[in-house]
Amino acid sequence: METSRYKVLQMRENAMHVLFLTAACASVLAVGLICIFLFANGIPAMAEIGLFDFLLGEKWKPGNDIYGIMPMILGSIYTTAGAILLGVPVGVLMAIFMARFCPGKLYKILKPAVDLLAGIPSIVYGFFGLIVLVPFVRNHFGGDGQSMLTASILLAIMILPSIISVSESSLRAVPESYYEGGLALGASHERSVFFAVVPAASSGILAGIILGVGRAIGETMAVMMVVGNQPRVPDSLLDGIRTLTTNIVMEMGYATDLHREALVATAVVLFVFVLMINLAFSLLKRKER
Repeated sequence: METSRYKVLQMRENAMHVLFLTAACASVLAVGLICIFLFANGIPAMAEIGLFDFLLGEKWKPGNDIYGIMPMILGSIYTTAGAILLGVPVGVLMAIFMARFCPGKLYKILKPAVDLLAGIPSIVYGFFGLIVLVPFVRNHFGGDGQSMLTASILLAIMILPSIISVSESSLRAVPESYYEGGLALGASHERSVFFAVVPAASSGILAGIILGVGRAIGETMAVMMVVGNQPRVPDSLLDGIRTLTTNIVMEMGYATDLHREALVATAVVLFVFVLMINLAFSLLKRKER
């Protein structure tokens, strides 16, 4: 009886092992196919245009077969950097408050609100930015409102749920002995949290920030509605710009031949950016360990 039961359990375990392995292989296969598609179609375009002309060129004129994506690269970097500067401090401090300072009744309100922010579609964020943020920036800072500053503010709002959720989970996972040790040494509640609990959760907080950066650099629809979509190197925060993602989505519908291949090559550059971000995160985690 025990032997047959053991065999059944062993069969179930083997079946689940096969299922998990299949799921993992499918994920790896999907990533591999995406890489093959992008590089197989993008690398020839870079070779035809010229690698340095493509990456460092400051003019994007498909009608004249001029494809320089430096303005889009800078636009993506600037808007993502602005979102990080605005969103990361707010997100991390909000996570610390929710994990260690927030009263129970208030937490029951804040937690669903953060989850709701994560579920709002990008197009809704775009409408909010177009109706609220664009006039706000235009009236208080100048310009026409559709600018790099507006896009950075909107992206900062959009990355908050990722940063808050992951950071809060990491803070709650820290053993209580860290906090109690700080109190035992005579530290106050605030000092125990910020100098004992937060450093112990730094890896998880960094993971939340990386997720936020990934969403910021890959966001398309919301950014397209507020950024101005002008393929030029910006001179100020109030200039309209174009990002890599918006460049692809705006022109892919009618692009043909070399123009279409250049857009695929733009996607290759974006893919490499995301890959570098994930690689940097992996190196930081390894160094921390």
